[in-house]
Amino acid sequence: MKRINVTQPFLPPLEEFQIYLQQIWKNKYITNNGPFHKQLEQELCNYLGVKHISLFANGTIALLVAIKALELKGEIITTPYSFVATAHSIKWNGLEPVFVDIDPLTCNLDTKKIENAISDQTTAILPVHVYGNPCNTEKIAEIAERYGLKIIYDAAHAFGVTVNGNSILNSGDLSVLSFHATKVFNTFEGGAIVCHTAEMKKKIDDLKNFGFQDQITVEGIGINGKINEVQAAMGLLQLKYIDQVIEKRNRIAELYREKLSEVNGISFLDGIKGVKHNYSYFPIFINEREYGMNRDKVYEELTNHNIFTRRYFYPLISRFSAYKNLPSAEEKSLPVAEQISSEVICLPIYPDLEHRDVERVIGILKSL
Repeated sequence: MKRINVTQPFLPPLEEFQIYLQQIWKNKYITNNGPFHKQLEQELCNYLGVKHISLFANGTIALLVAIKALELKGEIITTPYSFVATAHSIKWNGLEPVFVDIDPLTCNLDTKKIENAISDQTTAILPVHVYGNPCNTEKIAEIAERYGLKIIYDAAHAFGVTVNGNSILNSGDLSVLSFHATKVFNTFEGGAIVCHTAEMKKKIDDLKNFGFQDQITVEGIGINGKINEVQAAMGLLQLKYIDQVIEKRNRIAELYREKLSEVNGISFLDGIKGVKHNYSYFPIFINEREYGMNRDKVYEELTNHNIFTRRYFYPLISRFSAYKNLPSAEEKSLPVAEQISSEVICLPIYPDLEHRDVERVIGILKSL
Protein backbone atom coordinates (compact mmCIF):
# COMPACT_ATOMS: atom_id res chain seq x y z
CA MET A 1 0.00 0.00 0.00
CA LYS A 2 1.49 3.34 -1.08
CA ARG A 3 2.56 5.66 1.72
CA ILE A 4 1.00 9.14 1.64
CA ASN A 5 2.66 11.76 3.85
CA VAL A 6 0.96 14.86 5.18
CA THR A 7 3.43 16.99 3.25
CA GLN A 8 6.40 16.75 0.94
CA PRO A 9 8.79 19.55 -0.02
CA PHE A 10 8.64 20.95 -3.52
CA LEU A 11 12.02 20.45 -5.19
CA PRO A 12 12.66 22.14 -8.53
CA PRO A 13 14.52 20.32 -11.32
CA LEU A 14 17.97 19.28 -10.10
CA GLU A 15 19.66 20.35 -13.31
CA GLU A 16 18.37 23.90 -12.78
CA PHE A 17 19.68 23.96 -9.22
CA GLN A 18 23.08 22.76 -10.41
CA ILE A 19 23.46 25.95 -12.46
CA TYR A 20 23.21 27.97 -9.24
CA LEU A 21 25.65 25.65 -7.49
CA GLN A 22 28.16 26.09 -10.29
CA GLN A 23 27.95 29.84 -9.83
CA ILE A 24 28.48 29.50 -6.07
CA TRP A 25 31.55 27.34 -6.70
CA LYS A 26 32.82 29.94 -9.18
CA ASN A 27 32.20 32.86 -6.80
CA LYS A 28 33.60 31.01 -3.79
CA TYR A 29 31.12 33.10 -1.80
CA ILE A 30 28.90 30.87 0.33
CA THR A 31 27.63 33.05 3.19
CA ASN A 32 27.76 36.57 4.73
CA ASN A 33 25.33 38.46 2.51
CA GLY A 34 26.48 37.00 -0.80
CA PRO A 35 25.11 37.86 -4.27
CA PHE A 36 22.31 35.28 -4.21
CA HIS A 37 21.33 36.44 -0.72
CA LYS A 38 20.99 40.03 -1.93
CA GLN A 39 19.14 38.99 -5.06
CA LEU A 40 16.66 36.85 -3.11
CA GLU A 41 15.85 39.66 -0.68
CA GLN A 42 15.03 41.98 -3.57
CA GLU A 43 13.01 39.42 -5.51
CA LEU A 44 11.03 38.48 -2.41
CA CYS A 45 10.20 42.14 -1.76
CA ASN A 46 8.94 42.38 -5.34
CA TYR A 47 6.93 39.15 -5.22
CA LEU A 48 5.44 39.65 -1.77
CA GLY A 49 4.73 43.36 -2.16
CA VAL A 50 6.74 44.45 0.90
CA LYS A 51 9.31 47.21 1.40
CA HIS A 52 12.05 45.46 3.36
CA ILE A 53 12.90 41.86 4.14
CA SER A 54 15.78 40.31 6.06
CA LEU A 55 16.61 36.66 5.42
CA PHE A 56 17.40 34.20 8.22
CA ALA A 57 18.76 30.70 8.63
CA ASN A 58 15.37 29.61 9.98
CA GLY A 59 12.08 31.03 11.15
CA THR A 60 12.71 30.45 14.85
CA ILE A 61 15.84 32.62 14.90
CA ALA A 62 13.86 35.22 12.96
CA LEU A 63 11.20 35.21 15.71
CA LEU A 64 13.88 35.55 18.40
CA VAL A 65 15.45 38.51 16.62
CA ALA A 66 12.08 40.16 15.91
CA ILE A 67 11.36 40.33 19.65
CA LYS A 68 14.88 41.56 20.35
CA ALA A 69 14.69 44.19 17.61
CA LEU A 70 11.59 45.77 19.16
CA GLU A 71 13.28 45.74 22.60
CA LEU A 72 10.27 44.14 24.23
CA LYS A 73 9.97 43.38 27.93
CA GLY A 74 7.48 41.82 30.35
CA GLU A 75 4.59 39.94 28.77
CA ILE A 76 3.54 39.18 25.22
CA ILE A 77 0.00 38.09 24.39
CA THR A 78 -0.08 35.13 22.02
CA THR A 79 -2.00 32.02 21.03
CA PRO A 80 -1.76 28.52 22.50
CA TYR A 81 -2.80 27.13 19.08
CA SER A 82 0.47 27.20 17.16
CA PHE A 83 3.79 25.45 16.72
CA VAL A 84 5.78 25.63 19.93
CA ALA A 85 8.42 27.95 18.41
CA THR A 86 5.94 30.83 18.76
CA ALA A 87 5.98 30.68 22.55
CA HIS A 88 9.58 29.48 22.79
CA SER A 89 10.78 32.67 21.09
CA ILE A 90 9.12 34.68 23.85
CA LYS A 91 10.62 32.58 26.65
CA TRP A 92 14.11 32.59 25.10
CA ASN A 93 14.01 36.36 25.24
CA GLY A 94 13.26 36.21 28.96
CA LEU A 95 9.64 37.31 28.53
CA GLU A 96 6.38 35.64 29.55
CA PRO A 97 3.79 34.45 27.05
CA VAL A 98 0.18 35.15 27.98
CA PHE A 99 -2.20 32.81 26.18
CA VAL A 100 -5.53 34.01 24.81
CA ASP A 101 -8.24 31.76 23.40
CA ILE A 102 -8.92 31.45 19.68
CA ASP A 103 -11.84 32.16 17.39
CA PRO A 104 -13.63 28.90 16.45
CA LEU A 105 -14.18 29.97 12.83
CA THR A 106 -10.63 31.04 11.97
CA CYS A 107 -8.44 29.35 14.64
CA ASN A 108 -6.68 32.72 15.08
CA LEU A 109 -6.51 34.82 18.25
CA ASP A 110 -9.99 35.85 19.37
CA THR A 111 -9.77 39.65 19.23
CA LYS A 112 -12.71 39.96 21.65
CA LYS A 113 -10.57 38.37 24.38
CA ILE A 114 -7.25 40.18 23.89
CA GLU A 115 -8.03 43.25 26.00
CA ASN A 116 -8.89 41.20 29.09
CA ALA A 117 -5.38 39.72 28.97
CA ILE A 118 -3.56 43.07 28.86
CA SER A 119 -1.74 44.05 32.06
CA ASP A 120 0.74 46.76 33.00
CA GLN A 121 3.45 44.26 32.01
CA THR A 122 2.16 43.73 28.47
CA THR A 123 4.37 45.17 25.72
CA ALA A 124 3.25 43.34 22.59
CA ILE A 125 0.83 41.02 20.83
CA LEU A 126 2.19 38.06 18.86
CA PRO A 127 -0.66 36.60 16.78
CA VAL A 128 -0.32 33.74 14.27
CA HIS A 129 -1.92 33.62 10.82
CA VAL A 130 -2.89 29.99 11.47
CA TYR A 131 -2.75 27.79 8.34
CA GLY A 132 -2.14 31.04 6.43
CA ASN A 133 -5.63 32.23 7.36
CA PRO A 134 -5.32 36.00 7.98
CA CYS A 135 -5.86 37.39 11.46
CA ASN A 136 -8.22 40.30 12.05
CA THR A 137 -5.34 42.72 11.57
CA GLU A 138 -7.47 45.86 11.72
CA LYS A 139 -8.93 45.02 15.13
CA ILE A 140 -5.55 43.93 16.51
CA ALA A 141 -3.99 47.19 15.28
CA GLU A 142 -6.77 49.16 16.96
CA ILE A 143 -6.18 47.40 20.30
CA ALA A 144 -2.40 47.78 20.05
CA GLU A 145 -2.65 51.50 19.33
CA ARG A 146 -5.04 52.06 22.23
CA TYR A 147 -2.69 50.38 24.72
CA GLY A 148 0.64 51.35 23.18
CA LEU A 149 1.63 47.80 22.24
CA LYS A 150 3.85 46.44 19.48
CA ILE A 151 2.64 43.73 17.07
CA ILE A 152 4.72 40.88 15.67
CA TYR A 153 2.88 38.52 13.33
CA ASP A 154 4.01 34.92 13.18
CA ALA A 155 3.39 34.51 9.47
CA ALA A 156 5.16 31.16 9.14
CA HIS A 157 2.22 29.77 7.14
CA ALA A 158 1.35 32.94 5.25
CA PHE A 159 3.79 33.25 2.35
CA GLY A 160 2.12 35.16 -0.49
CA VAL A 161 -1.26 35.52 1.24
CA THR A 162 -3.11 38.73 0.39
CA VAL A 163 -6.36 40.42 1.39
CA ASN A 164 -8.01 42.50 -1.33
CA GLY A 165 -4.71 42.43 -3.20
CA ASN A 166 -2.59 43.63 -0.27
CA SER A 167 0.01 41.48 1.45
CA ILE A 168 -0.85 40.60 5.03
CA LEU A 169 2.89 40.77 5.73
CA ASN A 170 2.59 44.56 5.83
CA SER A 171 0.47 44.36 8.98
CA GLY A 172 1.87 45.02 12.43
CA ASP A 173 5.37 46.23 13.26
CA LEU A 174 7.08 43.07 12.00
CA SER A 175 6.03 39.84 10.28
CA VAL A 176 8.06 36.64 10.50
CA LEU A 177 8.11 33.99 7.77
CA SER A 178 9.34 30.41 7.78
CA PHE A 179 10.97 28.82 4.73
CA HIS A 180 11.21 25.38 6.31
CA ALA A 181 11.05 22.35 4.01
CA THR A 182 7.40 21.77 4.93
CA LYS A 183 6.30 25.24 3.85
CA VAL A 184 4.78 26.39 0.56
CA PHE A 185 8.02 28.25 -0.22
CA ASN A 186 11.17 26.62 1.11
CA THR A 187 14.91 27.21 1.20
CA PHE A 188 15.52 23.80 2.86
CA GLU A 189 15.60 25.65 6.20
CA GLY A 190 15.13 29.39 6.35
CA GLY A 191 13.02 32.32 7.38
CA ALA A 192 12.67 36.08 7.16
CA ILE A 193 11.50 39.22 8.92
CA VAL A 194 9.43 41.76 7.00
CA CYS A 195 9.68 45.35 8.22
CA HIS A 196 8.64 48.80 7.05
CA THR A 197 11.71 51.04 7.25
CA ALA A 198 15.35 50.95 6.17
CA GLU A 199 16.35 51.81 9.75
CA MET A 200 14.60 48.76 11.17
CA LYS A 201 16.04 46.52 8.46
CA LYS A 202 19.56 47.67 9.35
CA LYS A 203 18.90 46.99 13.03
CA ILE A 204 17.63 43.49 12.21
CA ASP A 205 20.53 42.82 9.84
CA ASP A 206 23.00 43.87 12.54
CA LEU A 207 21.34 41.65 15.14
CA LYS A 208 21.48 38.57 12.90
CA ASN A 209 25.23 39.13 12.34
CA PHE A 210 26.45 39.27 15.96
CA GLY A 211 25.88 43.03 16.15
CA PHE A 212 28.82 43.84 13.86
CA GLN A 213 28.93 47.35 12.38
CA ASP A 214 32.30 46.80 10.71
CA GLN A 215 35.27 44.49 11.20
CA ILE A 216 36.16 45.91 14.61
CA THR A 217 32.91 47.38 15.95
CA VAL A 218 30.13 45.43 17.66
CA GLU A 219 27.03 47.23 18.92
CA GLY A 220 24.38 45.24 20.74
CA ILE A 221 24.15 41.57 21.56
CA GLY A 222 23.53 39.88 18.23
CA ILE A 223 23.28 36.29 17.09
CA ASN A 224 24.31 34.30 14.02
CA GLY A 225 21.09 34.05 12.03
CA LYS A 226 22.42 34.39 8.49
CA ILE A 227 21.13 32.38 5.55
CA ASN A 228 23.79 30.89 3.24
CA GLU A 229 24.15 31.11 -0.53
CA VAL A 230 22.94 27.55 -1.17
CA GLN A 231 19.70 28.29 0.70
CA ALA A 232 19.34 31.60 -1.12
CA ALA A 233 19.87 29.90 -4.47
CA MET A 234 17.12 27.42 -3.65
CA GLY A 235 14.85 30.33 -2.81
CA LEU A 236 15.51 32.03 -6.13
CA LEU A 237 14.68 28.83 -7.98
CA GLN A 238 11.58 28.23 -5.86
CA LEU A 239 10.28 31.67 -6.82
CA LYS A 240 10.24 30.61 -10.47
CA TYR A 241 7.73 27.88 -9.63
CA ILE A 242 5.81 29.28 -6.68
CA ASP A 243 2.66 30.25 -8.58
CA GLN A 244 2.45 26.76 -10.09
CA VAL A 245 2.99 25.25 -6.64
CA ILE A 246 0.16 27.28 -5.11
CA GLU A 247 -2.21 26.49 -7.99
CA LYS A 248 -1.60 22.73 -7.60
CA ARG A 249 -2.31 23.03 -3.87
CA ASN A 250 -5.46 24.97 -4.68
CA ARG A 251 -6.76 22.16 -6.90
CA ILE A 252 -6.16 19.59 -4.17
CA ALA A 253 -7.92 21.78 -1.59
CA GLU A 254 -10.90 22.21 -3.93
CA LEU A 255 -11.16 18.46 -4.39
CA TYR A 256 -11.15 17.86 -0.64
CA ARG A 257 -13.82 20.53 -0.09
CA GLU A 258 -16.03 19.28 -2.90
CA LYS A 259 -15.98 15.63 -1.85
CA LEU A 260 -15.90 15.98 1.95
CA SER A 261 -18.51 18.74 2.30
CA GLU A 262 -21.19 16.06 2.01
CA VAL A 263 -19.82 14.06 4.96
CA ASN A 264 -21.62 14.67 8.27
CA GLY A 265 -19.28 15.56 11.11
CA ILE A 266 -16.47 16.99 8.94
CA SER A 267 -16.10 20.77 8.80
CA PHE A 268 -13.58 23.24 7.42
CA LEU A 269 -12.19 26.65 8.26
CA ASP A 270 -14.49 29.51 7.35
CA GLY A 271 -13.46 31.39 4.24
CA ILE A 272 -12.65 35.10 4.52
CA LYS A 273 -13.76 37.38 1.71
CA GLY A 274 -11.06 38.90 -0.48
CA VAL A 275 -8.32 36.49 0.60
CA LYS A 276 -5.87 34.95 -1.85
CA HIS A 277 -4.74 31.80 -0.04
CA ASN A 278 -1.57 29.77 -0.43
CA TYR A 279 -3.19 26.47 0.69
CA SER A 280 -0.30 25.69 3.01
CA TYR A 281 -2.39 23.20 5.00
CA PHE A 282 -5.76 21.53 4.69
CA PRO A 283 -7.25 21.11 8.17
CA ILE A 284 -10.54 19.36 8.78
CA PHE A 285 -12.39 19.16 12.09
CA ILE A 286 -14.05 15.96 13.31
CA ASN A 287 -17.27 16.28 15.32
CA GLU A 288 -17.38 12.93 17.11
CA ARG A 289 -21.13 12.96 17.72
CA GLU A 290 -22.00 13.60 14.09
CA TYR A 291 -19.19 11.62 12.47
CA GLY A 292 -19.51 8.63 14.77
CA MET A 293 -15.82 8.41 15.61
CA ASN A 294 -13.44 10.70 17.48
CA ARG A 295 -10.51 12.47 15.89
CA ASP A 296 -7.82 10.26 17.40
CA LYS A 297 -9.53 7.13 16.11
CA VAL A 298 -9.77 8.69 12.64
CA TYR A 299 -6.07 9.52 12.85
CA GLU A 300 -5.28 5.89 13.76
CA GLU A 301 -7.43 4.49 10.95
CA LEU A 302 -5.76 6.71 8.37
CA THR A 303 -2.35 5.67 9.70
CA ASN A 304 -3.37 2.02 9.39
CA HIS A 305 -4.03 2.73 5.71
CA ASN A 306 -0.52 4.20 5.34
CA ILE A 307 -1.87 7.76 5.26
CA PHE A 308 0.10 9.98 7.62
CA THR A 309 -1.77 13.08 8.73
CA ARG A 310 -1.01 15.59 11.49
CA ARG A 311 -3.07 16.61 14.50
CA TYR A 312 -1.87 20.14 13.94
CA PHE A 313 -1.96 21.73 16.58
CA TYR A 314 -2.24 19.07 19.25
CA PRO A 315 -1.48 19.27 22.07
CA LEU A 316 -1.78 22.99 22.69
CA ILE A 317 1.43 24.82 23.61
CA SER A 318 -0.24 25.55 26.96
CA ARG A 319 -0.31 21.81 27.69
CA PHE A 320 3.48 21.40 27.50
CA SER A 321 5.37 21.22 30.79
CA ALA A 322 7.24 24.47 30.15
CA TYR A 323 3.95 26.40 30.00
CA LYS A 324 1.20 24.50 31.79
CA ASN A 325 1.79 26.27 35.12
CA LEU A 326 1.20 29.73 33.67
CA PRO A 327 -2.11 31.27 34.85
CA SER A 328 -3.18 31.84 31.24
CA ALA A 329 -2.56 28.16 30.40
CA GLU A 330 -5.50 26.86 32.45
CA GLU A 331 -7.86 24.72 30.39
CA LYS A 332 -10.89 26.71 31.56
CA SER A 333 -9.32 29.85 30.06
CA LEU A 334 -8.89 28.25 26.63
CA PRO A 335 -12.08 26.24 25.94
CA VAL A 336 -12.22 26.89 22.19
CA ALA A 337 -8.56 26.10 21.63
CA GLU A 338 -8.95 22.91 23.68
CA GLN A 339 -11.93 21.81 21.59
CA ILE A 340 -10.37 22.66 18.22
CA SER A 341 -7.14 20.93 19.22
CA SER A 342 -9.10 17.75 19.97
CA GLU A 343 -10.90 17.82 16.60
CA VAL A 344 -8.32 18.88 14.02
CA ILE A 345 -6.57 16.74 11.42
CA CYS A 346 -4.45 18.21 8.63
CA LEU A 347 -4.82 16.12 5.49
CA PRO A 348 -2.04 15.49 2.94
CA ILE A 349 -1.47 18.40 0.58
CA TYR A 350 1.56 19.11 -1.59
CA PRO A 351 2.15 19.84 -5.30
CA ASP A 352 3.18 16.32 -6.31
CA LEU A 353 0.28 14.61 -4.53
CA GLU A 354 -1.60 12.72 -7.22
CA HIS A 355 -5.35 13.17 -7.44
CA ARG A 356 -5.94 9.42 -7.19
CA ASP A 357 -4.17 9.55 -3.82
CA VAL A 358 -6.37 12.47 -2.75
CA GLU A 359 -9.38 10.37 -3.79
CA ARG A 360 -8.02 7.50 -1.69
CA VAL A 361 -7.84 9.73 1.40
CA ILE A 362 -11.38 10.97 0.71
CA GLY A 363 -12.67 7.45 0.19
CA ILE A 364 -11.34 6.27 3.53
CA LEU A 365 -12.79 9.26 5.37
CA LYS A 366 -16.16 8.57 3.79
CA SER A 367 -16.02 4.86 4.64
CA LEU A 368 -15.22 5.52 8.31
